[in-house]
Amino acid sequence: MRVFVTGGTGLVGSAVVAELLGNAHTVLALARSDASAQAARAAGAEVLRGSLSDLDVLRAGAARADGVIHLAFGNDFSSPEALARSIDEETAALATLGEELVGSDRPFVTVSGTPAVPGRLATEADPLPLDGPVGGRGRAVTAVLELASRGVRSSAVRLPRTVHHQGAGGFAGLLTGIARQSGVSGYPGDGTQRWPAVHALDAAVLFRLALERAPAGTAWHAVADEGDAVRDIAEVIGRRLGLPVASVPAETYGPIGPIFATDQPASSDRTRQALDWVPKQPGLLEDLENIRP
Repeated sequence: MRVFVTGGTGLVGSAVVAELLGNAHTVLALARSDASAQAARAAGAEVLRGSLSDLDVLRAGAARADGVIHLAFGNDFSSPEALARSIDEETAALATLGEELVGSDRPFVTVSGTPAVPGRLATEADPLPLDGPVGGRGRAVTAVLELASRGVRSSAVRLPRTVHHQGAGGFAGLLTGIARQSGVSGYPGDGTQRWPAVHALDAAVLFRLALERAPAGTAWHAVADEGDAVRDIAEVIGRRLGLPVASVPAETYGPIGPIFATDQPASSDRTRQALDWVPKQPGLLEDLENIRP
């Protein structure tokens, strides 16, 4: 099928585009810059110029496609206000894409994070948080899943806190960047909190499977590692960079500090069984060995 993809040149998006093209689909990729357009064309995708805020462009892209995969996000975590702006932009984009698909029975795959559930592994049946720093994203994704009642085969792939590839990406990548800047490989609290993780190439396979097979209104977990202790992550980063490892205040990580400090392991048992998804790539701690000093 012809798939309209937003965010198709990011860490996850580029892997998704390659996965789609390698499995007999064609891709129409949203590109907001010359560099993104060049990267998308080099990957083999057709390009539609525009950004996530260009709602008319989003409508046109969805109208030209047999299905939609949404991956784009502002990713500005510098302040609560910047994060809120990114969430508001995404919310409007998802609503626009969804309205264009109403009544068509076409697939619409969006992205969210795995929820945190105190005392146990989060599962696909657990709801997303609707308040807190990223509650707006939870509300937007919930609205997408509710489009199932309006003739859209909507689904959500929930990504863990770290989607990694060659030692980069996700929350672990943020830890690495802050460690380079501060000279300390830090972790919030005592570091025993656990973060789930997945390799970008494994996540890409799940996005394709959701596009092809997921029933309307369903959520899936792209989780390969159920939960790596944050201190273990920081220790690999510190060793690779030759830096000391220490606990640092959660405020070090800005508006997402409370999320960084939360124990949030997650399971993907239902996803693996229902969609026959089998992660095959290296786990997070092994992949972090690719960090260059």
